[in-house]
Amino acid sequence: MPSVNDTLQAKRAAARLGGGQARIDKQHARGKLTARERLDVLLDPGSFEEWDMFVEHDCHDFGMAEQRSPGDGVVTGVGQIDGRQVLVFSQDFTVYGGSLSAAHARKICKVMDAAMKLGAPVIGLNDSGGARIQEGVASLGGYADVFQRNVLASGVVPQLSMVMGPCAGGAVYSPAMTDFIGMVKNTSYMFVTGPEVVKTVTHETVTQEELGGAQTHNSVSGVADFAFDNDIDALLQLRTLIGFLPSNNREKPPLRPCSDPCDRSEPSLNTLVPTNPNQPYDIKDLIHAVVDAGEFFEVQADYARNIVTGFSRFEGAPVGIVANQPTVLAGCLDINSSKKAARFVRFCDAFNIPLVTLVDVPGFLPGTSQEYGGIIKHGAKLLYAYAEATVPKVTLITRKAYGGAYDVMASKHLRGDINYSWPSAEIAVMGAKGAVEIIFRQDKDDPEAIAAREAEYKEKFANPFVAASLGFIDDVIQPENTRRRLCSALRSLANKQLDNPWKKHGNIPL
Repeated sequence: MPSVNDTLQAKRAAARLGGGQARIDKQHARGKLTARERLDVLLDPGSFEEWDMFVEHDCHDFGMAEQRSPGDGVVTGVGQIDGRQVLVFSQDFTVYGGSLSAAHARKICKVMDAAMKLGAPVIGLNDSGGARIQEGVASLGGYADVFQRNVLASGVVPQLSMVMGPCAGGAVYSPAMTDFIGMVKNTSYMFVTGPEVVKTVTHETVTQEELGGAQTHNSVSGVADFAFDNDIDALLQLRTLIGFLPSNNREKPPLRPCSDPCDRSEPSLNTLVPTNPNQPYDIKDLIHAVVDAGEFFEVQADYARNIVTGFSRFEGAPVGIVANQPTVLAGCLDINSSKKAARFVRFCDAFNIPLVTLVDVPGFLPGTSQEYGGIIKHGAKLLYAYAEATVPKVTLITRKAYGGAYDVMASKHLRGDINYSWPSAEIAVMGAKGAVEIIFRQDKDDPEAIAAREAEYKEKFANPFVAASLGFIDDVIQPENTRRRLCSALRSLANKQLDNPWKKHGNIPL
């Protein structure tokens, strides 16, 4: 007769086997790791403590009473990443296709509740066929229970989703409410309705990859923030991301040792901005030149590329970077870039991550598609996000800062703390040519007069000194000294305290 210990070990072994070796082999054949293998890659070795290993579903309909598997299709528990505690759940596609039952949902809710109580990030590894049909409304209720916790945890602890297989129907809304979504190329997809339903209703023929694959959601819809080549790459990059984030909204981001001198000069920046105001340059060259060791973890790299967002460090302290990208649409703000940057700014503000804003923006993108698409409200999202933010805000204008876009990009008027510009900065309502054609339209047929007026306008406004004379720019700095000045600014703002007026919540222009 087996001992109690033998019985325990047998039950553990059965739970760890998930849906059985044949299904594990099938998972591997698709290029995917199993739920537990993923946790082995994600978490520090030996740190994972599993919860609810023996939970089973309580459904008796459609033959489910005879089909039971310990864990019920999701592995949950607590572990560590670089020695810092995280709560995790990893859906197991080898068990009922990772489908969500009431018991499965209760396991996820338990780790989310714990994350809020313990003040630790929660990470979900999604690989699920959706709601378990045999349970009917009980599984739908389970999704809603998870959604409610996503909302309550928002802005309290970081919530990270890695979609590593199917995620369809109601299942997509939990990742959608988390802070960042990663996907794996060719093996993961997200959509509300699948290709078959799309074909029936709209007569469109589309593949799963085209409809909701990693490339689609990273470059077209903007639903996802990252696209990775395989499971291992995704999980290792997720570890890197966690390294920039505090555990909760009451902590500051984690410091790490820095050997990159804060007073390092970068002479190459003196010639980064072309003399021709219409010639583009890559703003990422500036980012890599001034941050610690050139490290930049970009967010939504393939979406709305006219604005760049991501995480870096100065003197070992994490910052969020928002930068106009002159190589794409001349760095104009449009609907997608405004939404992208606004969400990133609000995340950084929620989790005490200082913001560094690099400005080269000629204005908002003109056109009927932008106006009909609601650029007024979407642009206001970014304005709202910066105006609401209370974290340290350091802004550098490198070249153009025209019109309302100057205001929106973390200007002094939106409580920017320290605002710098390079000598090449042009801060005005619009470019000299356009301004002169409006102001002196009576001289439009006199090229010499127009040229003289344009030169006069440039002298008066196409420089940073008018704004500096009004106190809107705190200093005009040499480009080569940018790293030193940014480090100094962030250091001086380390103990900043600013509170917004009490409110239940604002009404951001959604």
